Amino acid sequence: MDKRMLVDQLTERLRASARAALDAAEATAAEAKDGATPAEKREDARAAQQMSSLGRAQDRRAQRTLAEIDALIAFAPGPLAQTARIAVGAIVEIEDADSGEGRTFFLAPVGAGVTLTGPGGDGMLSVVTPASPIGKAVLGKKVGDVVDVTVDGDVREWSITWVA
Repeated sequence: MDKRMLVDQLTERLRASARAALDAAEATAAEAKDGATPAEKREDARAAQQMSSLGRAQDRRAQRTLAEIDALIAFAPGPLAQTARIAVGAIVEIEDADSGEGRTFFLAPVGAGVTLTGPGGDGMLSVVTPASPIGKAVLGKKVGDVVDVTVDGDVREWSITWVA
């Protein structure tokens, strides 16, 4: 499986997110600066302060995302044998022990929550990071292992059914 394609797709999604955050920061800064007359600004200084704060938060979001993109540029995950222990860069399939529901995810260093399209448009994969509860649970495990993860306050038992 071509994991480089997944990394490139994730990088592009993060670039789009960074662009959106930078655009929002610029728009918010412009609104805080030029969005009202001087008299209106004096009357509503709190709104101007909130706009300024929002702009700074959007800028921090953009900078964090750009740092994540830098981390992905150096990320080159290779294939993982079915008998290998799960590490960052693995594609992991798990199955819920109770419902039998399956889920496939890509364990990446950054990009948590992004949904990627599988190779050739085959299915969807969620990006999970090692800092997430699922990421922590599966790191170092192998196919056939069972992991317990708390999701929304409920402990769920998942069986690791496939890795690549």
